[in-house]
Amino acid sequence: MKPSKSILIALLGTALGVASLSTHATSPTSEPMPDMSGMTDMTQLHGTTDLVWELASQGDDSGIAQLLMPESWDPTTNTQFTQALTLLQENLTKQEATRTESINEANETLDKHLALFEDNGSLIELSKALSAVVALQMLHTNKDQLFADPKISTLIDQSIQGAKQAEADKDWLIASELFYRLNAIYDQENTFSDDVDRLTRRLTMIRMYAPERLWELRNDRRIQEGLDPLPPYNPYGDSYTEKLDGIDSVMVRTALQRSVAQHIARQSSMSPTGVTMNDLIVAGIESIQTMATTTDLASVFEGFNDPKARQSFLDDLEELKSKYDLAGGMKIKPAGAYDLRRVIDSILRSSRDTVAVMPEAILHEFGNGAMTELDPYTAIIWPDEVARFRRSTQGEFIGVGIRIQLDELQNITIVTPLTGTPAQRAGLQSDDIIKKVNGISAIGLGLDQAVEVITGPPNTKVTLTIERTVENDQGEEELKEFEYTITRAKIDLPSVKGWSRTGPANGDWDYFIDPDQGIGYIRLTGFTQDTTRDFDRAVVQMKEHGLNALVLDLRYNPGGLLDQAVKLASRFVPEGMVVKTVDASGITQDRQDVRSVNPKYSLRDLPVVVLVNEGSASASEIVSGAIQAGAHQGKNKALVVGARSFGKGSVQNVYMLPGGLSAMKLTTQHYQIDAPRMIHKVPGATEWGIEPDLHVEMLPSQQAKALILRRDADIYPLDKDGNVIIDAERPDPITLITDGIDLQAQTALVILQSQVDESITKTTMTTD
Repeated sequence: MKPSKSILIALLGTALGVASLSTHATSPTSEPMPDMSGMTDMTQLHGTTDLVWELASQGDDSGIAQLLMPESWDPTTNTQFTQALTLLQENLTKQEATRTESINEANETLDKHLALFEDNGSLIELSKALSAVVALQMLHTNKDQLFADPKISTLIDQSIQGAKQAEADKDWLIASELFYRLNAIYDQENTFSDDVDRLTRRLTMIRMYAPERLWELRNDRRIQEGLDPLPPYNPYGDSYTEKLDGIDSVMVRTALQRSVAQHIARQSSMSPTGVTMNDLIVAGIESIQTMATTTDLASVFEGFNDPKARQSFLDDLEELKSKYDLAGGMKIKPAGAYDLRRVIDSILRSSRDTVAVMPEAILHEFGNGAMTELDPYTAIIWPDEVARFRRSTQGEFIGVGIRIQLDELQNITIVTPLTGTPAQRAGLQSDDIIKKVNGISAIGLGLDQAVEVITGPPNTKVTLTIERTVENDQGEEELKEFEYTITRAKIDLPSVKGWSRTGPANGDWDYFIDPDQGIGYIRLTGFTQDTTRDFDRAVVQMKEHGLNALVLDLRYNPGGLLDQAVKLASRFVPEGMVVKTVDASGITQDRQDVRSVNPKYSLRDLPVVVLVNEGSASASEIVSGAIQAGAHQGKNKALVVGARSFGKGSVQNVYMLPGGLSAMKLTTQHYQIDAPRMIHKVPGATEWGIEPDLHVEMLPSQQAKALILRRDADIYPLDKDGNVIIDAERPDPITLITDGIDLQAQTALVILQSQVDESITKTTMTTD
């Protein structure tokens, strides 16, 4: 029996006249639903506690909408459940009021900035008006009606012309901003993706080689908008020569040669011959041309200040490109490894004779440019990026153990020291402001800079000077500086979290979202090498206290290690395929089946709701897709709830490059779950990712509030001695439910509550 893609007319939407939960056409099923036209007692269908789930999985919109109205249940025996339904109904009503209010505010903002643009012609006002259109697009339920408004279509035309003119005037920031917002509007069509990529490359180069110039551009922009200026630029830890250290030609050539040989696009329908060495060479040359025409780099590479030298360099690049550009209409011999070496040597020689850019910078930009011809996930991991890459995949890093953020005054502020880390043991506290690192001022540092200078090799020391508000002898508050010398160590970054914190340690979680009903909640922030181990520990803990159902929250989970995804999915699905990898021709290269699981870790017999959204990618899509496929085949009892996932189903192999200082990620295959389509969003696709069984919308304001509340609730405040601050103010996660902030989690909870309370009985209901 194959369930339909969605539940419900907007879960309670029938009565409320809202569209918070969207519907889809019901798919045909191999087993027809029972004829309910003459039913007076809906409890005849599969027993009382399974009725909500049964109708939901069958896509019976009218039945489930009726069933989930509070008046459909006997309030004398189902007080708690009817209260939950009433709260859900109230929060859906609140969401629609918020939507209306937000649309009105966005329209006012649009009209305001359009009027200012008409008055002064400022592209900043045009960009702000376009931002309001992006907001309206996210809020409107009828997109066609929105873009049929002549005011909107005129604004879009003006923005396109404004972006092009800004780029011609070398105003990279505003050009990038306009193209980015245009691309957000036309995301599925990818109309402006090339423009965004081009401007992003320019700004990335400025950030790399002339960061102070980028600071100037951003500071000028703030002043134009009437905002406070940024703190002075701080160069600490921001040297491009240090970042380029270790780069050589062999490293780049090896990465490109491997890409041509193994990248999935070598047999892709996007190109009859696949990606060729010619394509990579041309893209690499074009990247160097972009570098040479980004005038802001002249402050660093003095040769760009000489118009004659720069033009000579550009002429050499254009002549070289014409020899390999297969799209140029000429009959050109396919390039190989020998040609790649000749091209790189020619560019380096021309640079030396004209603009004298350091070879490592040329190689860096040539390599980055060539990789853009492949896909967004294939890349060279340069020497300065290797540590960050390992941190993201292994769930650990070397540092002192603090979470930091920029406050409203652009100070580096400690959000919290992590329990059991060197920072916590040394006495660092929440809200401390980092003023110096190793005696050098931290004022003006960006977050990336701060992370780079604070982290480092294990067993090395770093000295942090912090500013803290303390109480003096007179009982008055004053600012005082403290200095801490801390030894760096390995810091674990756990990926398994629960519903609410019970203490400061990594495993101190209450995993029950509804302890009375035994409904658990686990949030996975990634798939690192310890994810399944920590997940199993949480499951055992919940089972010891009566686990009856589970919410598995994979929202904003970017993915991670494949083997962890397979292990995790095996906890929910008893048999069959979890995922397979296919090449560009669709031929299976590898298949991963469900692995054996100790019964104490298994969740195969419990009702489960998996939460996904646009931030769920890669391994989280494999897990949610495998659980959903198993449920559709009757192997488990699960529903996927939320919004369509991101659509990253590509396989990246990681290879070390010669010298051992750098690596590369290379897309060689695509993932495919036991479903009719790939996860991966390929160019031109209209379907991708994991489509929820039940779509539950959250407005942008709700998403933002939920993220902030969850972040703050996850922090357990400690004093300078590492002791818990008993009376510290912390948000309660239950507010996400009671205040209607997280409707996706609330809907999951209500559905599971209908499954676990054996005392629930329905009132007599009739259907038309």
